[in-house]
Amino acid sequence: MKSKMKKLLLICLVAIGFISFSAMQDNKAEFKFEEETHDFGKVPQGKPVSFVFKFKNTGEEPLIISAVESTCGCTVPNVEPKQGTPIKKGESGSVTLTFNAAVAAPFNKFVKITSNAKTPLKMLYIKGEVIANAGK
Repeated sequence: MKSKMKKLLLICLVAIGFISFSAMQDNKAEFKFEEETHDFGKVPQGKPVSFVFKFKNTGEEPLIISAVESTCGCTVPNVEPKQGTPIKKGESGSVTLTFNAAVAAPFNKFVKITSNAKTPLKMLYIKGEVIANAGK
């Protein structure tokens, strides 16, 4: 009888520990972007274009962006505050994407953001069409 009680108590303690650990995970940092996709529409060839993606840390813990990776050299990200700087609960930041409109063609690019957030991998997208200059 005592061994059954010990097993039941152990199962209850493990369950409580798991539930507590799961609840603590919800207190992680989390960022909410105003937009995650931007359409530049038609842009002239040879003129770089930029867009600022604004976000806010909606989680409980400080948000730390560890990496922002572009899919190609034509799309350059700039993060404010700088990578590795803690962004406290309720504070804001931004990721500016600059696209070099060098080749006349439609484009669809993304950057990958890695952080300590509840959703550790976030993607931002830009798209549009580069139009050739008439004088060339």
